[in-house]
Amino acid sequence: MTRKKEKITITVDDREVPGGVLSVIEEMDDVTAEVKRMPLGDYVIDGRLLVERNTIQDLAISIKDGRLFGQACRLADSPLWTAIVLEGTGRDLKASGMRREAIQGALVTLTLYSGISLLRSRDLHETIRLLLYAARQGRAVASDALPRKGRRYKGKRRVQAHILQGLPGVGPERAKRLLEQFGSIEAVVAASESELAAVQGIGGGTARAIRWSVEETQILYGDDDSWNDPVL
Repeated sequence: MTRKKEKITITVDDREVPGGVLSVIEEMDDVTAEVKRMPLGDYVIDGRLLVERNTIQDLAISIKDGRLFGQACRLADSPLWTAIVLEGTGRDLKASGMRREAIQGALVTLTLYSGISLLRSRDLHETIRLLLYAARQGRAVASDALPRKGRRYKGKRRVQAHILQGLPGVGPERAKRLLEQFGSIEAVVAASESELAAVQGIGGGTARAIRWSVEETQILYGDDDSWNDPVL
């Protein structure tokens, strides 16, 4: 007798519903959706994966208004696996009005220093397909009882300090001093070389290394449509 495949459960934040996500999910026969107000993220997949969905326009706005890095800290502090889906194409990138290096710098912080996985998709349909694939992979990992890699840091300040220690030359003490001086990861990343060097224990060499790690040479969009490829 063939065992019936268990449906994947997707919890959807109610603020996502007007975008048409439920109609997309209803097209799939192995998925069940529940809707509720979520304090963090847009989707929880199978109770394992917490996902924040951002269009490129959403990402640009959250960088400009300073919400992005606070959101990253809250996601990183979750006991669930966490991911951000970045949805859109090269046309959306050009329409956002953001410089390419600003977007890339934000993604470096989110992935390398916050430890949040990044998935790319072209549209909502592809986003849902990605989430279902991730759910199936998550079940495979869970069946093998593989532990989540790395230490789980609790508390926003600890998460912030952990993220900053990914910067060159920054250990626990320097991370603490940077947070005391600037107040947030966002402010540290935005600080000039001279401002960083003025922090006790940082100095010119470390300040230059930090600026080098978070800056990129400006690339004008022009007709570059490389972001049409959902795999960066």
